[in-house]
Amino acid sequence: MTLTHGVGVGWLSPSLRLLGSDHSPLGEPLTIGEASWVGSLIGLGSLSGNLIFGLLLDRLGRKLCMYFLAIPNMTYWILIYTAQDVSYLYAGRFLAGISGGGCYVVLPIFVAEIADNGIRGALSSITMMYVSIGMMIGFSLASYLSYYLMPCIAIALPVCFLLAIIGLSETPQYLLKRGRDEQAEKAYYFYKNLKAPAADDKEASKHDAAKIEFDTFRLQVLSGGVTERITWRDFFNLPTLKIFGLIFVLIICNQLSGSFAIFNYTSHIFDQLGSKIDPNTSTIVVGAAQVVGMLCAVFLVDRFGRRILLLTSMAGMGSGELGIALLKCFASEEFLDENDWVSLVLLCYVVIIASVGVVPLIFIIIIELLPAKIRSIGTSLSMATFSAFIFVSLKIYPLMIHDCGLAATMFMSGGMCAFGFIVLGLFLPETKGKLMTH
Repeated sequence: MTLTHGVGVGWLSPSLRLLGSDHSPLGEPLTIGEASWVGSLIGLGSLSGNLIFGLLLDRLGRKLCMYFLAIPNMTYWILIYTAQDVSYLYAGRFLAGISGGGCYVVLPIFVAEIADNGIRGALSSITMMYVSIGMMIGFSLASYLSYYLMPCIAIALPVCFLLAIIGLSETPQYLLKRGRDEQAEKAYYFYKNLKAPAADDKEASKHDAAKIEFDTFRLQVLSGGVTERITWRDFFNLPTLKIFGLIFVLIICNQLSGSFAIFNYTSHIFDQLGSKIDPNTSTIVVGAAQVVGMLCAVFLVDRFGRRILLLTSMAGMGSGELGIALLKCFASEEFLDENDWVSLVLLCYVVIIASVGVVPLIFIIIIELLPAKIRSIGTSLSMATFSAFIFVSLKIYPLMIHDCGLAATMFMSGGMCAFGFIVLGLFLPETKGKLMTH
């Protein structure tokens, strides 16, 4: 589903050039204001999806929520195909945001609850890597296929997702929370790939290694208070408030550093740098660079931990954005004409280093920081805040580049990286290997 969401996100950048031209499929070209709304409404939709699926997660379960993720995404592609004016695009992007916002709440929790501690970071990073692969596919298809052909291909992806998850079990933690211990035990054996003890010999089953492991897991889950009623005191206490403070800093630094906005407006940034390389080709190269960064994250996150990787990524991203700002300020037009590769290399560097830590690790760090009792609600609130800042960043970045200039925008983004490096470097604990039952 994250692949499907990535395709929808990647559709925007090359399509905006067509929609803003005299050959727009809508008849009239989009204005700058309309284009910024088309880009940013996915953030408002994501905010709605965070809240909706956050409320449903503990009521309906992880698996049923996963089924519902596909419906708004399929509607998005139908609206893109049938669009008669910009309002169709507004509605479609909002629905795509609902689906994506739901993905960022449901899927990280689902993965974290079924994965072993030693591979939880890698599996969570793979989830985000598929967003990057989807974005690159979306860039490619939107660049080289006709406007009406792409939705016909893309709508098959959520259908495949629905078919693929039929055989999955609900997570053991959710089933234990609902008091369905027998189903939880079967689900635990399923995800741990353990052989269930023989049902006909109850005495032997008590000493079975798999049974003992599940009983230990069950006690750990229940000791975390997941079956108790959630109260305001669970949120308004000093350790939890500190956690939410760290999460807020993590979110604002993630978005206002430009980690998402830069990728959405790649073609526009290349235009500002005077690059003569085909903007669509450059965007696809940058998309490939992001996938490379995500692959590095998958292999490094459980070896070096979340903290080191995040801080290294934030420092590197800030230095790269500073380089882009200085290039825009001091490089002459003749230099940029003769050295197209410089802007491409700098942007690829920013995207790769951001994809190693800043982009993929925010979700797993948030889930690992939050206590088990309030993890679903806490993740929903955190992702709602994250989506609100996605909307803000997608809305202000094209306006800042247009009104203040690319250099000022990059200086601001680099400054947010420096702020995040200092604050998170001082206060963020390492969460690698933390038990998800606590």
